[in-house]
This record gives sequence, structure tokens and C-alpha cells, in this order.
Amino acid sequence: MAIQTNPAWKIDPRTPIGPQLFRILRERIIRADIRPGTLISEAEIARTYTLSRQPVREAFIKLTEQGLVQVRPQRGTLVRKISMAAVMDARFVREAIEADIVKMVATKADPAVVAELKKQILLQQNTEEKDGSGFMELDERFHRTLAEAAGKTYAWGVIEDIKAQMDRVRYLSFIRFPMRKLIAQHETVVNAIAAGDPQIADRAMRDHLREILSTLPDIAAAQPEFFEVPE
Repeated sequence: MAIQTNPAWKIDPRTPIGPQLFRILRERIIRADIRPGTLISEAEIARTYTLSRQPVREAFIKLTEQGLVQVRPQRGTLVRKISMAAVMDARFVREAIEADIVKMVATKADPAVVAELKKQILLQQNTEEKDGSGFMELDERFHRTLAEAAGKTYAWGVIEDIKAQMDRVRYLSFIRFPMRKLIAQHETVVNAIAAGDPQIADRAMRDHLREILSTLPDIAAAQPEFFEVPE
């Protein structure tokens, strides 16, 4: 397994190693840089990053908890395919949490929060159509900002833990990525917040997070090698 030269995937010795390694491996799997079916080993990762095996073992445990790898005794650790059921479950939980978050933000309608969200939408609108990765980062920032504005950073942490499979699907969808539609949905959410209308904000967020329901079947059909076959 070749390690890429992306600076974001390098270890910074000045900060805790374990969380960095987990983030790097998680991101590489989500972005399909490490593809489903790839065997990875503690020894190989430790050697590549010049680490002891303890932080690698800890990273593998967290990746297993998020359903991204499967540890096979005596055989190695396998990068798992995407579970359709896990995607649907994560979307359901995410909708429930984020719908409540935007209702809370809309109830307060803080002008500073609205201004920040509108600034982020401008950045999204200026993102090139082919830059799906750049938009994903801005989208992540948008949703995290909403959670922080509602004082629900812990809830956002829960979402981050469960949405790995959703993010894998989104990275596979770049060919048919409905970026402009998603940005328009973000605008609807922000307009509802600015108007102080929690009910419209709730509905807009639910519609936004249900977008994956319409795109998932086509993505799975186009790239079946990335998905688990339902039993």
C-alpha cells in the first residue's frame, strides 16, 4: 500500500500521534485512496510512519468501530466495503440531530451567525464544479458551524463518528455530484434562520439530508465493487 505525498496525510510530531494517524487512515479510506478489500497491517503502517505499533493498534480499533475496517485474526486487517444499511442508519440519525440543531439556531436568529453562514455560502458558490473535495470541506464547515451556533458540539462529534459511510458515498458521487443543488439547499436553510422561522429551517434541513436517498442507488449501481452485497 503506497503512501501518498499529500501534506495532510503526514504525521506532525508536535501533536498527539494517535488521533492524527486515525484521521489520516479514516480520510484515506473515505476518499477511496485505500480501496475496499485492501489488506493493511499494523507492522506496515508503523513502518511507513516510523511509529510504534501501539498508536496504530488504537487507530485500527477506532476504524473498526466506525465500520471502515475488519480485523481478521491471523489474516490481517481488511478495508470494508460500504454498508448500505450503515449509510441509511447514519442518515436517519443525522437528520434527527441536525433538524433540531437548525430549529434551535433559527429560534435565536443571531445576526453574526447568519452573516458567517452567508459568507460560507459565497465560498461554496465560488467552488469549481469539478472540485468536489473542496466543496466537501466547505460543506463540513457549514454543518459544524450550525452545531456550534446551537451549542451542540458534542452532538456534532456524534455525527462525525457515524457519518463515515455517508462520506464514502459522497466521494464516490463526484461524477453526478449535485453541488449547485446542495448549495441552494444550504441557502434555504440560512434564509429560514435569518427569518427566525424554525419550522421552515427544520423542513429545509430534512430535505437537504434526504438528497442521498435519491442518489445512492445510482452510485451503488455505477460502482458495485465499493458496496457490500446485501444478504
